[in-house]
Amino acid sequence: MTGRTHDVAAITALGAVVFAHPPHMMTLATVLVAVLANQLGGIAPDIDQPTAPLWRNLPVGKFVGKGFDKLLGGHRFLTHSVLGLALFGELAHLLLVFLHPIMPHVNIGYVWWAFMIGMLSHLIMDTLTKEGVPWLLPLPFKFGFPPLKSLRITTGKIGEKFVLFPLLLVLDIAFCAERYTWLLTFMHKRIIS
Repeated sequence: MTGRTHDVAAITALGAVVFAHPPHMMTLATVLVAVLANQLGGIAPDIDQPTAPLWRNLPVGKFVGKGFDKLLGGHRFLTHSVLGLALFGELAHLLLVFLHPIMPHVNIGYVWWAFMIGMLSHLIMDTLTKEGVPWLLPLPFKFGFPPLKSLRITTGKIGEKFVLFPLLLVLDIAFCAERYTWLLTFMHKRIIS
């Protein structure tokens, strides 16, 4: 999947979780940092790809990206597995604990969950592609859905651009339209400054 599809999928997944299990109260700072963490989680598994947007936007990213590619075993290897999900989850937790003193009004538990939801959405989206995902690494099998490769999506092609991406947008709009009153109440009564 392309980066923009992963971005929309991450926020869609976060929205679905928030609608299903609304938090009781949270600060505006927590909301903002959680959405940022969610978007970072949505693209984090592609840190193993030297051409990822993260590396393209850094001055020496080309070289660092190649190093990460080799260190992590190449694209869609460690970072696209349950093992990688657990590793990233632990690293994210350690980073949030380290940063918490400079952002004391941020609930790092919510931020961590938002990051993990973004990461999980990335793996699920990549499972829909022809390449599949090695969910059970170190076992050398890639899983994809549907099971027939010919029915899966090719990254950046018609199925993603004109079916999946618009479907995610429509789903987001439908969520917001259906739960509009709830969203307003949530924003006015559950988000504190």
